Amino acid sequence: MGDPITSPLRVPVIAASGRRLPPPWAVRQRDLMQRMDAAAVPFTEHATRSDGTLRQYTEWCSMDGTDNGYEAFLSFSLFYLLGGGEEVHTIARKEWEAITWQYTNYGTMEREFPIGFDWFHHSESYTYLSYLALANPGQHVDRVRALRFANMYTGDDPEAPNWDADKRMIRGPLNGSRGPRLTTTEQDWRFHRPLLSDYLSPFEDIDGVDTSDPLFKVNWTDDAMFEQILTRFNERMTRIDVPLNMSAAMIVTHAYLFTGEERFRQWVLDYLQVWEERCRDNGGIVPDNIGPGGTVGELNGGQWWGGYYGWRWPHGARNIVESSLVAGSCALLMTGDRSHLNLCRSQLDLLWAQRKMVDGKVMVPARYGGQGWFDYREPAPLYYIHLYYLSQSDEDLARLDERFPDRDGFETLPPGWGRGKAGPCPPTAWLKFIEGGHPDYPDAILDSTFDNICGAMDRIDTDDEDREQLHCSHYQRLNPVISEGIVQMAMGTPAALYNGGLLQTHLFYYDPQRGRPGLPEHVSALVDKVSDSGVRVHLVNTDPVAGRAILLQSGAFGEHRFAGARLQREGATEDVPIDGKHLRVELGPAAQVVLDLDLARYANQPTYALPDFDA
Repeated sequence: MGDPITSPLRVPVIAASGRRLPPPWAVRQRDLMQRMDAAAVPFTEHATRSDGTLRQYTEWCSMDGTDNGYEAFLSFSLFYLLGGGEEVHTIARKEWEAITWQYTNYGTMEREFPIGFDWFHHSESYTYLSYLALANPGQHVDRVRALRFANMYTGDDPEAPNWDADKRMIRGPLNGSRGPRLTTTEQDWRFHRPLLSDYLSPFEDIDGVDTSDPLFKVNWTDDAMFEQILTRFNERMTRIDVPLNMSAAMIVTHAYLFTGEERFRQWVLDYLQVWEERCRDNGGIVPDNIGPGGTVGELNGGQWWGGYYGWRWPHGARNIVESSLVAGSCALLMTGDRSHLNLCRSQLDLLWAQRKMVDGKVMVPARYGGQGWFDYREPAPLYYIHLYYLSQSDEDLARLDERFPDRDGFETLPPGWGRGKAGPCPPTAWLKFIEGGHPDYPDAILDSTFDNICGAMDRIDTDDEDREQLHCSHYQRLNPVISEGIVQMAMGTPAALYNGGLLQTHLFYYDPQRGRPGLPEHVSALVDKVSDSGVRVHLVNTDPVAGRAILLQSGAFGEHRFAGARLQREGATEDVPIDGKHLRVELGPAAQVVLDLDLARYANQPTYALPDFDA
């Protein structure tokens, strides 16, 4: 390895030389990326027509499917950011356009946005937009869309009056390009009715049903029963603001990352503050239904619970915790103020305070209803891990240590985690590795990813269903581009929260030779340590013939700042002065380097802007 040098240009340069046998994880990481590049094409040919539209039903109801269509290809745009091939990026862009056109023709979208659906489903698909923006923020169409979509929620689009500025509330849980959907019809629910029969009832006062079990279900496909549900739904749920709407912060933050306009940042901060105030005024519990007059329980008999995607139905506490974490993480990204995570913290603590022992295990409630807290389950580590990653605080580490003291089972990845939903990878094994307790993690995540790719290809090979009669979610489980495990491994992050989280990382990579994001060809990366003040990364050029340059950025949006580096070689550590958001590393043929990088986190204004590759 050669001496590190200081570049006469603005970006510091570290040079590494000397051929060495690459570690197995590095070779396997590059091989897996090649496999996903190759697998993307047959999957696309199987799932789409020549114009890019999905092979599925030719008609749709107005409240279903748009999210699932995008989710089938969302991982392509993320994979490109990791270093996936140009064809993957071409497909990702083509599919966004084709699916948007397809659903517009179904009548479910106008002005390229759903006409009225909830933020559980909006959020599942719109991280796709952020990944496309990170790929090439110079695309004018992406910027125009970002502004159009954000304006639908900030009150700046009269065609989409979702925002009530006086009450500081989103006017309904079903919202979009036409504004709030204040009344729903049988047509809106047509595709949902069989599915929702498997969920607990949205209301407790259902005539002719045994309600002694708090998890009782009702048959949505029975017309008389559905009429009861629809009446109550339109009376109680369609004209309220709900915690789920906090996830709209991601689409407004998306516009801020293009423009830096203060109005977008302030809207996110103001809306998060509104929910903090509501929580405080409700005794520390986020209420799940705010009536059109701005009053808790106004359309729900004064009850703070019972709203759409609230404490009871359909998923319970998850939707309150998750949406508050999405909004808090957006506010943190734009301000650097970790107190914006307090709303999420408070609700996790609230649930923990209700814990009890069930069959020798600590369990917390997932729901609240007329009988109080119910549906006790083991606490899920997902949100605690994301919370700790974002804050890197002793406070949030203490929460993890209290509630998951031994990290029992964290190293075990559930089989088939990459099947469907664009392959979100549980971050438990990654956390245990970062903490130094799972040395086999690189092999385990690569093995598991490969198994998932094989499983997806097997399902493609045996998929003989009539593709013109398929539901929109069918193709998610066939997608072989499963990138999140390698994102964790290479970028030192649990990846983005699936429902609306933006990709916040310690490190982000660019290929300066090709002027694009991602690891250069033949270059592998492994982050094995992250903290509030730094990150350690192993960089390997697996090519014994040619050297490769890689540009490191401090954060996916340049929100952090490099404040120093230490280069490890031959048992010694060498200091390299750095003060900025970028560092260039020149890797000679088959060269390797280990860098300890000091970070000042959230020191810069976040932006989608590409670096100056000539600097």
